[in-house]
Amino acid sequence: MGRGRQKAKHTKVARELKYFSPDTNYSALERELSNGSSTQVEQDPWAEYAEQHGAEDDDEGSATR
Repeated sequence: MGRGRQKAKHTKVARELKYFSPDTNYSALERELSNGSSTQVEQDPWAEYAEQHGAEDDDEGSATR
């Protein structure tokens, strides 16, 4: 019985989100994207972990089974 009011609220929120378009600051976006993307080198986050713990590939161990 209480589902009608809940559904109406969800519909209202969904409609607000669908038609909401915030103002975009394109100059700030350009500064953010051009600031560090060319100078930063992307590194594998697991590479340091593998070096510290001596992790090896799993494929080598499974071939002996």
